[in-house]
Amino acid sequence: MSQDNDKEIKGHDYDGITEYDNPLPVWWVAGFIGTVIFAFIYFLHYQIADGPTLKQDLKVALAEIEKVKAAQPADILSEDELGVVFNDQKNIALGGQVYAGKCAVCHGNDLQGVIGPNLVDQYWIHTKGTKVGMVHTVAEGVAEKGMPPWKDLLKGTEILAVTAFIYSKKGSNPVNPKAPQGDKIETY
Repeated sequence: MSQDNDKEIKGHDYDGITEYDNPLPVWWVAGFIGTVIFAFIYFLHYQIADGPTLKQDLKVALAEIEKVKAAQPADILSEDELGVVFNDQKNIALGGQVYAGKCAVCHGNDLQGVIGPNLVDQYWIHTKGTKVGMVHTVAEGVAEKGMPPWKDLLKGTEILAVTAFIYSKKGSNPVNPKAPQGDKIETY
């Protein structure tokens, strides 16, 4: 079953079966040559030219993550600096949006407490009512109580904003508040 353009290879006849010299498809040869060229360039870059290894790439990525974490404003602000942030109406408005989307499920629409504690009374379980403590609790969460750490899910500005919103609602009297929990803090 030979075609006219096939060339029989001389001396390649085994038990009446003849072998023909059929060239490989052009796309396959081009792919093979491209792979060899890529491998050569890859070898030069990573072995000869000292390109970055996976460990070096990981080290750079971790350094970038640490830089972003260090830039989180929640970690570097004092009570006085937070006071300025908490008085900004734009922060409070943004915080209201974040609160409605993330926090209202557990703390209630009016911050009255549902699964989580009441956030507008004078009783505090974890933060003792300080602004820094509130920001820390929102960022780090309370694992034993089921509150997730929001630092990985929210931007630092959103954490500050939601805390500013909660702080702006202190002393409000929501309908059906959850019973007080924790210690009573007079200065809040």
